[in-house]
Amino acid sequence: MSRLIVLSNRIPTEAEPAGGLVVALHECLMRQGGIWIGSSAEPQDVAHEELTEIGSGPYRRLAFDLSHEEHENFYLGYANSVLWPLFHRRSDLIAFDAAYAEAYAAVNARVARLLAQVIRPGDLVWVHDYHFLPVARALRALGVANRIGFFLHTPFPLAADIPALPERDEFPEWLAAFDLVGLQTERDVSALQEHFRADPAAIFDLEGGVHTAHGSFLAAAFPIGIDVESFIAQAEASDGAERLALAPDQRLLIGVDRLDYSKGIVNRFEAFGAYLADRPEDAPRATLIQIAPPSRAELEAYREIRTELETTAGALNGAYAELDWTPIRYIRRNVQRERLAGLYRRANAALVTPLADGMNLVAKEYVAAQDPDDPGVLILSHFAGAAEQMGGALLVNPYDTGEMARAIAAALEMPLADRRARHAGMMEELLARDISWWTESFLSTLARQTHRAAAE
Repeated sequence: MSRLIVLSNRIPTEAEPAGGLVVALHECLMRQGGIWIGSSAEPQDVAHEELTEIGSGPYRRLAFDLSHEEHENFYLGYANSVLWPLFHRRSDLIAFDAAYAEAYAAVNARVARLLAQVIRPGDLVWVHDYHFLPVARALRALGVANRIGFFLHTPFPLAADIPALPERDEFPEWLAAFDLVGLQTERDVSALQEHFRADPAAIFDLEGGVHTAHGSFLAAAFPIGIDVESFIAQAEASDGAERLALAPDQRLLIGVDRLDYSKGIVNRFEAFGAYLADRPEDAPRATLIQIAPPSRAELEAYREIRTELETTAGALNGAYAELDWTPIRYIRRNVQRERLAGLYRRANAALVTPLADGMNLVAKEYVAAQDPDDPGVLILSHFAGAAEQMGGALLVNPYDTGEMARAIAAALEMPLADRRARHAGMMEELLARDISWWTESFLSTLARQTHRAAAE
């Protein structure tokens, strides 16, 4: 019997995981079973050539080790100081170090060896994200002929930026070793095709197939969704809003992001400051709650964005706060999903304004959490993948603080009928392409692919 083998950098270590990719894959494997392989929670002195079983449940979880040196060079180095900035339009932040590429290749080779010991004939292999771009090529070298799919949760890099990658010549070979490359948006599919058009030997077919000298694969968009019904239930049951101690007529805006330079949080604060500067004196008070737990705090770029964000928040609160009102409430730690759902439901508007983002599930969670009789307004960046689906949002340029300030004013003043119509349209899209649609459509597409070795 064929199984689903999932590989990702992160793996749930508790009964209930939280957030983004982990939640999506957890729900997928909860439904159909299989094996999830990911890295251990903490780096080790020595990375052993074995997988360790973690806990028990409806699906198996197996962990591989990263040594302290590999955590530094593979994870913080190549994955997050080379690929992450490249994929998020920040080639200027790429850190060039030969040790990074060596560790990236070595970890992917070891993970491929460990995967090859687990994979049985007929199993589907689903690889997630930029940490494991070379793993399919390594598996093919070991003789693994199974169908292997890849899903990129970030934006696909622009063709003009890829030459900044030291391994730019290997990059197309990494992709061509997969049978299916799934991307968040049609915009990302176009970016991938543009990159391969530079290869005079590449051929494209009408179904999205890309045929190269290194192999053939299908590239297609599979916008990731959420468990809509579950999130609605969480929002209705949550006590998160009760803890805010806001007056009934006080307006609330919310932003929820990892602390990252790609999220545009400083621009968002400045836009909120511009809104406060132009706000009529008789307008209801508005508070922005920004939840931004830190990530990759060891990297200089992240320390800098944290300092800039805290400085901006302090300056705006100093300029506009009253004894009984703090315009910005900045929380630099995680908030439970159940509590977040209630905060979303109470918020009159959500600010989802990344400078570059693969999808951004916060946008979808916010819409799902709303009371359909009195919904809030989603303010969404053009550069979030969700913009292709969320046509009822107020779309903004996150670099233009004046435009965002005007969108905040429009959202807080929007008539009820308009809010209802926008929300209903977005809910229809969310329900049509929820998390079940995402997993089923990707896996059914992967299962239909004919591995190129069998076709040759």
